[in-house]
Amino acid sequence: MPMVTIQITREGSTPGRAAATAEEKAALIKGTSQLLLDVLNKPLDATFVVIEEVEMENWGVGGLPVAEFRKQRQTNSK
Repeated sequence: MPMVTIQITREGSTPGRAAATAEEKAALIKGTSQLLLDVLNKPLDATFVVIEEVEMENWGVGGLPVAEFRKQRQTNSK
């Protein structure tokens, strides 16, 4: 019985949205479950998927809060 935890930042995938939609989360659950079936032959009804949304200020990369990291990356790519 596999259990998969997906962590995402609490932000929308498009401007003006503050979180992933129920439809996006359902797609993550479906896709993850299907991948485990395809690769490891794990039945869909025995696969558990948990989505954890992490507030932006609690997420970091490259030694920086993620918002600051993204700003620097955007500035450097111009």
